[in-house]
Amino acid sequence: MNTPLTPTAAPVSPVLPFAPLINDSFLRACRHQATDYTPLWMMRQAGRFLPEYRAVRARAGSFMDLATNVDFATEVTLQPVQRFQVDAAILFSDILTVPDAMGLGLSFAEGEGPRFAHPVHDEAAVAQLAVPDMDKLRYVLDAVTSIRHALGGKVPLIGFSGSPWTLACYMVEGGSSSDYRLVKTMLYSRPDLMHRILQINADAVAQYLNAQILAGAQAVMIFDSWGGVLADGAFQTFSLAYTRRVLSQLHKACCGVHIPCIVFTKGGGPWLDEMESLDCDVLGVDWTVNLTQARLIAGSSKALQGNLDPNVLFAPPAQIEAEVIRVLDAFGTPHTGSGTGPTHIFNLGHGISQHTPPEHVTALVQAVHHHSRQMRGAC
Repeated sequence: MNTPLTPTAAPVSPVLPFAPLINDSFLRACRHQATDYTPLWMMRQAGRFLPEYRAVRARAGSFMDLATNVDFATEVTLQPVQRFQVDAAILFSDILTVPDAMGLGLSFAEGEGPRFAHPVHDEAAVAQLAVPDMDKLRYVLDAVTSIRHALGGKVPLIGFSGSPWTLACYMVEGGSSSDYRLVKTMLYSRPDLMHRILQINADAVAQYLNAQILAGAQAVMIFDSWGGVLADGAFQTFSLAYTRRVLSQLHKACCGVHIPCIVFTKGGGPWLDEMESLDCDVLGVDWTVNLTQARLIAGSSKALQGNLDPNVLFAPPAQIEAEVIRVLDAFGTPHTGSGTGPTHIFNLGHGISQHTPPEHVTALVQAVHHHSRQMRGAC
């Protein structure tokens, strides 16, 4: 049921009017409505695999200078939309903007990934955490509005955040990790501290996504990138429960229009039946999930998003097409006709590699649109 749109903090008034939407296939699929073909977008589609992105990155001087500049963020968000016939744009930003706004000091060293100057290692550091003022993330919200205007209604705009658990992994580890030793040590030895971090993260993520919706995002996505590293039982307690907490606070509509929400847990296949009860519209799945079985679990209550292995895009175009057909056929023909039913949004099972040849992405998009039309008898 849609709930009134009432901002919880640092309200951002929608800048209206936005241009009318021309291609609504992605949003229709999110809402479990029939589409003429299977819509497609790619995680990390605005990024390093595009030469035009690398040119803007060089002009910006650093990743943070790129991400915090509204004009640059707008330009790189639009690049894949301009080059490929993708059916949605996703905000160019980083999942770690929220803990950065908490004062953890985010930076990116070339070739080393994200680092926090002030990781959360002990009780004193946890005690200092608080939901940040959304004005500290104004550059993101301004970028959302700028991108929405720049798109001119061509395709919808997706906003996003990391999940409470995924953010906690980076906050405690101080950056990326291969074994999650520090965050899991805290989880098992001081679960009280971990729950406190996750509570703050969940409330911050909810406010952040609501602010993006008010700024112009037409759908939002929660990236639980590291949910799959948890043991059974721990996933439900420390990841799924806090994703639910975020979803319980999200605005379901803006200006009378339903705002779909996507939840993606990398490695979350074993818990798909439990995730089916989440208060979201779409479940993203990685390439380890059988889409035929996932469709049986999701039924008509959740659209599915996924799930091509990103490394398929290093194969020749003919093999890319064959793998696309395999994924589409595994889901089967989506809902057609009036009303609602099972729907599919084509995506990769995780982010696109920076080494991907752009022409292979062109082959991917063409194959998805062509075969999915054939499945519906449209060509």
